[in-house]
Amino acid sequence: MSSFKFQKHVLASSIAMVLAGASASAIAAEENAAANAEENIEVIEVTGIRGSNKKNLNAKKFSNSIVDVVNAEDVGKFPDSDVGEALARVPGVAVNRQFGQGQQVSIRGASNQLTLTTLNGQNVASTGWYDQQAIDRSFNYSLLPPEMVAGLEVYKSSQADLVEGGIGGTVNVITRKPLDMDSGSIFGSVDYNYSSATEDGDPSYSGLYSWKNEDETIGILGAVSIEDTTYGRRGTESLYGWGGSVSENYFEQERERTSIDVTFQYAPTENLEFALHYMNLDLSADNTNTSAFIFQNLDQCEQTNASGTCVLNTQGAANPPGTTFLQTFARAGSMSSETIDLETIYKGDSYTVTARIGSTEAEGGTDLTSNHGWFIGAPEDVYGTIDATGNEIKLDLPNAGWDSSDFTADVAVSGWAEVRQPNTDEETYAQLDVEFDVDFSIFSSIKTGVRWSDHEVVDRKDKALYANGIEAKSADTFWQGTVDAGMSGISIPKANMGAMHSDANSQITSWAEDRSGYGTVEEENIALYVMGNFEGDGYRGNVGVRYVATDASSDYYLADVGFVDPNGVGGNNNLSTDIGTDEEDYSEVLPSINVAFDITDQIIVRTSAAQVISRPNYTDMFSKTALNGLNDNDPTNQSLTKGNVGLEPFKATQFDLGVEYYYSEASMVSLGYFYKDVSNFTTFTSVADQQVGIIDDGCACDSWTVNTKIDGEGGEIEGIEFQLVHEFGNGFGTTVNYTYADATADEENFADLIGVFSDSSENTVNLVGYYENDDFSARLAYNWRSEYMIREAGFYGNRMHDDFGSLDLSVNYNVTENVTLVAQGTNILEEDSIQTGEAPMESTLKEELKNGYPTWAFEGQAIYTVGVKVLF
Repeated sequence: MSSFKFQKHVLASSIAMVLAGASASAIAAEENAAANAEENIEVIEVTGIRGSNKKNLNAKKFSNSIVDVVNAEDVGKFPDSDVGEALARVPGVAVNRQFGQGQQVSIRGASNQLTLTTLNGQNVASTGWYDQQAIDRSFNYSLLPPEMVAGLEVYKSSQADLVEGGIGGTVNVITRKPLDMDSGSIFGSVDYNYSSATEDGDPSYSGLYSWKNEDETIGILGAVSIEDTTYGRRGTESLYGWGGSVSENYFEQERERTSIDVTFQYAPTENLEFALHYMNLDLSADNTNTSAFIFQNLDQCEQTNASGTCVLNTQGAANPPGTTFLQTFARAGSMSSETIDLETIYKGDSYTVTARIGSTEAEGGTDLTSNHGWFIGAPEDVYGTIDATGNEIKLDLPNAGWDSSDFTADVAVSGWAEVRQPNTDEETYAQLDVEFDVDFSIFSSIKTGVRWSDHEVVDRKDKALYANGIEAKSADTFWQGTVDAGMSGISIPKANMGAMHSDANSQITSWAEDRSGYGTVEEENIALYVMGNFEGDGYRGNVGVRYVATDASSDYYLADVGFVDPNGVGGNNNLSTDIGTDEEDYSEVLPSINVAFDITDQIIVRTSAAQVISRPNYTDMFSKTALNGLNDNDPTNQSLTKGNVGLEPFKATQFDLGVEYYYSEASMVSLGYFYKDVSNFTTFTSVADQQVGIIDDGCACDSWTVNTKIDGEGGEIEGIEFQLVHEFGNGFGTTVNYTYADATADEENFADLIGVFSDSSENTVNLVGYYENDDFSARLAYNWRSEYMIREAGFYGNRMHDDFGSLDLSVNYNVTENVTLVAQGTNILEEDSIQTGEAPMESTLKEELKNGYPTWAFEGQAIYTVGVKVLF
C-alpha cells in the first residue's frame, strides 16, 4: 500500500471518528445557501404556478452560482407528473425518453453520463433493470416519484463545496423536512393513468404526514408512493446482418414502483439539530419483448445505399423470402435504491459546522431472462415490399399477421439465452464542513471541508444449466391472443411471461457463474476544499479550490488458455477461477470562481470559471477479460479485450457569462454564453503484436492484438441560453427558453466516427403557457430537441435520434380549499421516436448503422392521468 493511500485511510478513519463523536458544542446549523444571500432572499409563500415561479426566480436571483431551481407548487404538486419531464423545462437540459419516461438528463450538450445527480447534496446510488444496457454513472429518474420531491437545483457552474462529478452540471434533488412544515400536514392522492399504447389504465396512490411538537424541537415526516403502470412500445427494428431481417416488435412492461421517504429531526436547542433521513425507491420492471423477424431475399434487391445495404426490395414467388421467425425475451427485471443519511448540525457565534455520514445502495438487473421462439407462418405471408429509402422502414406485406396457431412446430425454451444478471452500486460516505464568519477584506465567510467515500460497483452473470433434453410444448402455452406490433400494426402472438418463466424454471436444474460477466470497480475517494464567500458594493460570489484523490481497483477472472468449462458455459472457456485485481490512482486540483455583479436591483451580470471532472463509466473500467482466436491454427487473429481501471476522468475547463433582468417579482429575461474545453475523453484502441504473457498452443505464438479503453482527445462545447419568464396579469403567464449547444469531439473517440458528444442536441426549446385563478389552473408545455446521437455498447450500437417534441397538458381544479381535481396528458401528440444509422462507410459498425439506414422506429404514446389530491 502506498503511503498516500495509507494517509487516506487514516484521514477517512479520522472523519468517521469526528462524525461519530461530535459533541453538541461542535456542530452547526445546516446551510442551504450562503449566509449573505439568505439575508436578502424574500420569504415567498408558494400558492400555485405563479407562486412557484416567483420562488424559483427568487432563488436564482440571489444565488452566487449559475443555477436554475424547480420547486413544487405545494406538497404533492410537482409541476410535472415525472421528475425527468420537470427537468426538461430547465434551460439547457435535454431528457432521454428511451422507455417512455424521462430517465436520464444531459445538460448543455454534455452526455447524460456526465451529469451528476445528488440527493440533498450527496451521491445517490442507481442501477438499471435492463441487462442489455451498459452500467454507467447516470441516475435513472424513473425511480423517483415527483410526490417525494420538494425541489430541484440544477447547477451549471461549479463551486468548491459541491460534490465533484458533473461536467455537464449537477442536479440536486431536495426532499422535505418536518420542522420546515406545519405540524399535522397531511397529503394524499389517488390517480388513474391511461396509456394510448396499451389502451389500459392503472391506479397510483401517494400520501404524506408531517408532525412536530409545539416547541418545534422534534419532527417526523413520512411519505409513501405506490404506482402500478403498464408500458407498451411498438417498433420496427433492423437486424440487417441476420438475413436482412426487419423486426416487427412489441415490448410490454409491468411497472410496480413503491417509494418510501422518512425524515426525523431533533433540535434540542436553537443551535443544535440532528436529522436522520431514509429513502427507499423500488421498481419492479418485468417485461416481454416479442419480435417477428421478417427475412429478406437480398439476391434481387432493387436499390442499395452507399454501403451496399439493400433499401428497397419487393419479394414474391420469383424472389421468395425465408420463413418468419418469432421470439420473445421475457425478463424479470428490477431496480432499487436505498439511502440513509445522518446529519448533525450546530450554529455557533461565528462559525458553522456540519457533519454527515451515510450510505446509499442500489440493486438492479434481471433475476431471469428467458427466450422462446420458432418459425411462424409461411414465406408467402411476407410477400410484398420492404422500403428503407426514408428515415423509417415501411412494410407493405398484405398477408402478414399471425397467432399462436401459426407456429410450424412446438416451442421450447432456447437453452442458450437463460441468464440472470444482477448488479449492485453502493457508496459509504462521511463529510465534515466548517464555515467561519470573517471580516477580512471582501470576504464574509470561509468554508472548508473534507469528504471521504468508498464506492463499489459489482456486475455478475449466471448461466442456466439443464440436466436433460429440453421439452418442447405447444405454442399456445406461451402466447395467447394477439397484439399489434411495429409501425405497420402487424398482428403477432401476445406473450405470457408467467408461462415462459414457469417453463424455464421447471427445466433449469442449476446455475453456474459465467465468469466472463464478472467485474467490479471500487473507488476510494478523498476530497478536500476551501472556499471563500465574498461581497462588496454591487458584487458577490465565491472562490475556492477542491482537491480530489481517487484509488481505483477492479477484480476479474484471470485468463487460462487451457481451460474448457465442463458445464459448457462458453464464457468460462479460457478463464481460470483465480481472481486478479488491477489498481490505479489519480488526483485532480479543481479551482472555481463565481461572481454576480448587481448592476441595479433588477439587472445582474454573472460570470464563472472552473475546472470540473466526471469519472469514467464503470463499464469501461471493468477489467473483464475475453480471449478470441485461440487454438484455430491462425497466428493472425489472437485478441485480448478488457476494460481499463486506470482511465483518467473526463476533465473540462469551463467559462460562463450571462446577464439577467428581473423586471418584476415573477418575470425575468436572461441571456448567457457558456464554453467547456473537455481535455480528456474515454475512447478505445486496438494495438497489434503485444506480448501479454499468454501463449496460444494452437499456433505456438504469443503475439496478441489488445483491445481496450484508453484516454483520448477531448472536445469543446460552446453555446448560448435564452430564458424568458413573463407574467401577463389576469392569471396568464409564459416561460420560454432556448439553448444552442455546439458540442464537438474528436471523431476518433467514437466507433461511428461522428465527432459530436453523445446525447447532445444542438437546439433545445421549451414553450410553456399557463392560466391560473383561485380555483382553476391550466398549463400547456411543449419541449423540443433537435437530433442527437445515442451510443450504447453491445447489441444496440450507435445511431442518430431524429428531432423530438412532446406536448404536455395539465389542469387543476380546486373543489375546496383542501381538495383538488387534476388531469394531465403527456406527449398528447404521440410523437414517434425515429432513429437512423449515420456512421460513414469506413466505420467498423454493422451495416444498418451506416449511411442513413433507418435503424429503429418506435410508435409514440400518450399518457393521460386523472386524479384527486387532498392537502390539510
